[in-house]
Amino acid sequence: MANPQNMANAIRALAMDAVQQANSGHPGAPMGMADMAVALWGRHLAHNPANPHWANRDRFVLSNGHGSMLIYALLHLTGYDLPMQELKNFRQLHSKTAGHPEVGVTPGVETTTGPLGQGLTNAVGMALAEKLLASEFNRDGHAIVDHHTYVFLGDGCLMEGISHEACALAGAWKLDKLIALYDDNGISIDGQVAPWYVDDVAQRFNAYQWNVIGPIDGHDPDKVDRAIAQAKASQDGRPTLIICKTHIGKGSPNRVNTAKAHGEPLGFDEIALTRAALGWEYGPFEIPAEVYADWDAKAAGAEREAAWDERFAAYTAAHPELAAEFTRRMTGDLPRHFAQVAVDTVVAAHTKAETVASRKASQLALEEFTAKLPELLGGSADLTGSNLTNTKSTSNLRFDRQGAVVKNEDGVGGRHINYGVREFGMAAIMNGIALHGGFIPYGGTFMTFSDYSRNAIRMAALMKQRVIHVFTHDSIGLGEDGPTHQPVEHAASLRLIPGLDVWRPADTAETAVAWSVALSNRTMPTALLLSRQGLPYAPKRDLGDISRGAYILSEPADVGMRKKAQAVIIATGSEVALALTAQKQLAEKKIAVRVVSMPSTTTFDREDVKYKKLVLPAGLPRIAVEMGVTDFWWKYGCAAVVGIDSFGESAPAGVLFKHFGFTAENVADTVRMALSRKR
Repeated sequence: MANPQNMANAIRALAMDAVQQANSGHPGAPMGMADMAVALWGRHLAHNPANPHWANRDRFVLSNGHGSMLIYALLHLTGYDLPMQELKNFRQLHSKTAGHPEVGVTPGVETTTGPLGQGLTNAVGMALAEKLLASEFNRDGHAIVDHHTYVFLGDGCLMEGISHEACALAGAWKLDKLIALYDDNGISIDGQVAPWYVDDVAQRFNAYQWNVIGPIDGHDPDKVDRAIAQAKASQDGRPTLIICKTHIGKGSPNRVNTAKAHGEPLGFDEIALTRAALGWEYGPFEIPAEVYADWDAKAAGAEREAAWDERFAAYTAAHPELAAEFTRRMTGDLPRHFAQVAVDTVVAAHTKAETVASRKASQLALEEFTAKLPELLGGSADLTGSNLTNTKSTSNLRFDRQGAVVKNEDGVGGRHINYGVREFGMAAIMNGIALHGGFIPYGGTFMTFSDYSRNAIRMAALMKQRVIHVFTHDSIGLGEDGPTHQPVEHAASLRLIPGLDVWRPADTAETAVAWSVALSNRTMPTALLLSRQGLPYAPKRDLGDISRGAYILSEPADVGMRKKAQAVIIATGSEVALALTAQKQLAEKKIAVRVVSMPSTTTFDREDVKYKKLVLPAGLPRIAVEMGVTDFWWKYGCAAVVGIDSFGESAPAGVLFKHFGFTAENVADTVRMALSRKR
């Protein structure tokens, strides 16, 4: 029979030893949450260490990711491919045991956590994805999507504002398969949290329409076990919060209940005292065979997955098309016909040559893509009518009183989420949806509010998740709303995030290409920067090079200049039309200029040197034109930049363009000045 005390002490010992060896880390949280982990991982969690990607596994998220040794110990003890040597290499270069858990690095880690509150929010996204997939694919007698999402969280997670955004939505969405266990130890880095954290957490979550269990003794695995069982049995459509009263650094005679246990090694002397206090007679990184046996989840995991495989085989026999579609969706593959759909969408945009705002061009592309890709799950942070993220195929997601997804007469549920005014929550929830699998999430807000969601965007890039951000109202062109809503530094700052593709398309064809590239890129999030104002279509000879991020849009010959270019104007988005007009004005003065449209600097930067030199030849002065900070553009060796290095103003767009120098005349003058300096 399993010994829960020894199981918990194995976690405590591994946490102490690994942090001490690294001389860095957070031993207190794993030591305090060890008994909670025994109850969940030892008695409830449905998972298979041999297959961390089993589709119907329960998801576990350690939101207070600084306590990473908890999950590393659990993964090692239960049988994942995480040998003891990796625990000994905790926080070392290229180990599988980084300071905070990282998805894609450590087998069994579901999401990268550390920025507090975001793991909890990811879990909300995962639980939503489970619920929507179950509604879409399950049939009578065939529940192939049926798992829970569990999350451990601490005081810091609940202090972060994003926890309010996420948990309020979880209640609104009736995510009754979301179970959160709150490690209520009352300690943070600065000490006792009581002076600055006085929330009545139970009442707060009651107000979110959650079930609340506890406070209970978080060091009694039997009580935690019963609480989890109660939460799983609940059928009232509410998520559950289990409040577990714990002692940080449990077992340490001198560090228990202190801030020092939070983020410092205990020290060799204190570790020895702790071993004695716990009755743990084994050396550093030593786990006895009987404890391994108690924790071993390989056989049970294989059994669970095999049973599900049998159910899925029966499902496949009864519903072969649904089974194939579910498999495709969970593997993240696009439909075989997607490439043709993408080509047709781009060609149609090119043929129609409409003058529309790029936010409308985005919606036009989405109409085609959402009709063909059922995995597209959209939304907006209370700006649907402005972001234009809704389509004919994506009605609003709704739930009935019992928590079931409301479906139309064709049995199809909504695929457009009203997130409310929750930009950060939306972005992190989309990360959770993408991590769960089965959907490609996209969500919209104004570009200036990307600041609110920035850290979740960064996390998507770090985790290499296919998440698409629709940022509209991308410049001073939005006009009268003024500098609070006019993004100036945002395009440049988004381009600085490693692993984030940023597109600022100039017309309908470029927008359609941006969407097709974003959907095809399985390992990178995308930000689409879109205009409020209408943009004329820029005539093109060849659509093929748009996907390379930058291309030659217009040569001097296009305006009657039978001579080689003397300069290159680089423009993005709405400023491409400005560059083309300036090119014509310069042609009248016998100055030959090439216009390069660069809808995606991040994509172009990944191109080979040969193509870069073809588009931007050496020796020609380069003049960049974009309604944003100028600093970014000097990396392309520009002789001049027409930009804006101040905040905007409140006035009609046309007045602002003239005031800030975004006129064809000013661009042409800037080119002439650059050429004169060259001579």
